[in-house]
Amino acid sequence: MNIFQQRRKLLKLSLVSGLGVFISNHLFSASTQAASLTLVAQGGLLPPDTNGIRLPKGFSARTIARSGQTIFGYEWHAAPDGGATFTTQDKGWIYVSNSELNHQQGGVGAIRFNRHGEIIDAYSILQNTTRNCAGGHTPWQTWLSCEEYDRGQVWECDPFGLHTAQLRPALGTFNHEAVAVDLQSKQLYLTEDKPDGCLYRFTANSFDTAGRPDLDDGFLEVAEVMGGRIGEVHWRLLPDPLAAHIPTRYQIKQRTTFDGGEGIWYHAGIVYFTTKGDNRIWAYNTLSKELNIVYNAAFYLNPMLTGVDNITANAAGELLVAEDGGDMQIVVVTPDTVTPLLQVVDHDRSEITGPSFSPDGKRLYFSSQRGASGESRDGVTFEITGPF
Repeated sequence: MNIFQQRRKLLKLSLVSGLGVFISNHLFSASTQAASLTLVAQGGLLPPDTNGIRLPKGFSARTIARSGQTIFGYEWHAAPDGGATFTTQDKGWIYVSNSELNHQQGGVGAIRFNRHGEIIDAYSILQNTTRNCAGGHTPWQTWLSCEEYDRGQVWECDPFGLHTAQLRPALGTFNHEAVAVDLQSKQLYLTEDKPDGCLYRFTANSFDTAGRPDLDDGFLEVAEVMGGRIGEVHWRLLPDPLAAHIPTRYQIKQRTTFDGGEGIWYHAGIVYFTTKGDNRIWAYNTLSKELNIVYNAAFYLNPMLTGVDNITANAAGELLVAEDGGDMQIVVVTPDTVTPLLQVVDHDRSEITGPSFSPDGKRLYFSSQRGASGESRDGVTFEITGPF
């Protein structure tokens, strides 16, 4: 057994025994019926369709928006980035998408679908912000949009467009990337896209009568991994979340750094997050308080997944990771396999952003941020249907 075979074996063992979360302890009630995307995609990807997307047999794609296109009076934004879906009362859904533009030109747009998947509205839910990169959905049906620059903050947005977006300073001032909410404790976990970035956790001091945490009343902590890169995590209180004098990542000497924190996702007691600088996927067990690495591109001679970025999961607990560069793929990661689910061709100067399933799990949304030209003004947002 060579070193790469040994590493693959160790990776599989860490996923199965070290975490014990895939395919068990399901988050969704429908998860026992969820199709395995690995099995669905094992036949490989077909040649590109008219949208320039390679898909497994049985799947199809449609373009739902292009940057600059006017949809129901809203001009779809440039540089579409992080996204999520939300259920509507009429059994439809909304897909929200960040705009990663500089100098207060960013924001968040939304597309509303009816129960049949037809587009019935589009509108802005946040304007005049800077580099809205990724973010995260909340169980109380809001979208947390993260600004990715040194003085970046988090904005809580109403996907339905009924309420004005609210700045949440208590979530810290730093180069924000993404955020995930622990559905049990309602604690928030946040990544920082810097070569020496950190992993943060926000804990609310108070909750409303519906159990919603007060995001203006709480404390922010930074992670310290005992013994190095994997192992038990201790959380250190940050003295100045607003970073008035010292950047948050330098305020606590004992903090652990991560090379370019990217997407983050909560599933069944585990917080998964990615680091693009070293092409890794990490998993933090919120009960045992232990951190493990569940994917490391360095373990492979020819890794299927590089440029790890946005991350989500299906109901079965399979991780879907979008590539920033790489082969412009969305890749499915399980304890046994790393399998491409789709590939966007001829978009070599772009990145895949905002992967999110519709609430019923039957459709997948994502964007090519800069399209075929490599320019922010040429972003394209897609919908994938098939045997999910």
